[in-house]
Amino acid sequence: MKVLIVFGTRPEAIKMAPIVKEMEKDPNFQPVVAVTGQHRQMLDQVLEIFQIEPDYDLDIFKPGQSLTYITSGALEGLEGIISMENPDCLLIQGDTTTVFSGALAAFYQQVRIGHVEAGLRTGNLYSPYPEEANRRLVSVLTHWHFAPTEKNRENLLKEGHREESIFLTGNTVIDALKYTVDPDYQFEEDLLNRLDYDKKKIILLTSHRRENLGKPMEEIFSAVRDLVDQDEDVEVVFPRHKNPRVRELSDPFFKGHDRIHCLEPLDYLPFTNLMSRCYFVITDSGGIQEEAPALGKPVLVVRRETERPEGIEAGTAKLVGTEKDRIVAAGRELLENPEAYKKMAHAVNPYGDGHAAKKICQALLRG
Repeated sequence: MKVLIVFGTRPEAIKMAPIVKEMEKDPNFQPVVAVTGQHRQMLDQVLEIFQIEPDYDLDIFKPGQSLTYITSGALEGLEGIISMENPDCLLIQGDTTTVFSGALAAFYQQVRIGHVEAGLRTGNLYSPYPEEANRRLVSVLTHWHFAPTEKNRENLLKEGHREESIFLTGNTVIDALKYTVDPDYQFEEDLLNRLDYDKKKIILLTSHRRENLGKPMEEIFSAVRDLVDQDEDVEVVFPRHKNPRVRELSDPFFKGHDRIHCLEPLDYLPFTNLMSRCYFVITDSGGIQEEAPALGKPVLVVRRETERPEGIEAGTAKLVGTEKDRIVAAGRELLENPEAYKKMAHAVNPYGDGHAAKKICQALLRG
């Protein structure tokens, strides 16, 4: 079975890598990897970690790129690749603009589509933007829906998708952690080697979502500053997104603070190893809501809604919004209440058992 595997960003690459590796060792598959380069440097880092060499690289990235530019560039480039390769199916993951463009390109040439991480929904078309729209539009065109959780499966059934087209697999991001987390890992950033993860409470912070830019992000950063100032045993590591606006918003709260460490964005390998050693995570990211619970780390989700409610329901994550007081209260509870911390840290991870890639490959072979 010739499978054209398309991705363009770091999160997609992380979640597709276990499938590529699974197909490479299975003689029933001929995987062909095409990357759009929607992200460039961050994508290349993941390819190197998993030793994946793309067969095609559209390299569409340019500074300040618009959604229209990404869509048109990926759509036109993938049209040519699909025509040349004539694959049995096209496999995409998640909800990026590359994913939407890949699905549309395959549909135009009547190639069947497999959608990894299908069925995530917030119910708000503009949050996250444009991801919620991308994932809904892709589902309409998809032949194989690979749903990470039962709730994702239910979302797809409610929308009228055929039950026999939906496969419950778990999330491949859990598979990926098996390749990367190492208790003896040494960071290139020496600060991360010097932190006392046993005696200090190290909070890992990430914040970059478009919908949080402005007042919501100021509230998040102000809350984090308060958590640090109220407890001398707390330190924060903040790998800052390259978006200048994120840096502009964070500087007034974090600049010069000796226990808040603002770093350049981390590659996937050091990031997952940092996550495995931190005390808990504050994030507006999507994927981290899946990864951190697999490592036993509580997650405070600083968003108004999430397309990953399974973690909230399981108790591994808590949706705290973007208001300062709520974030501080939730953070203090984890820092001061050992029972509350243990309850979140030991909750059962709802995102699978680390064998999602194998389940996806088996489903594709069954047709």
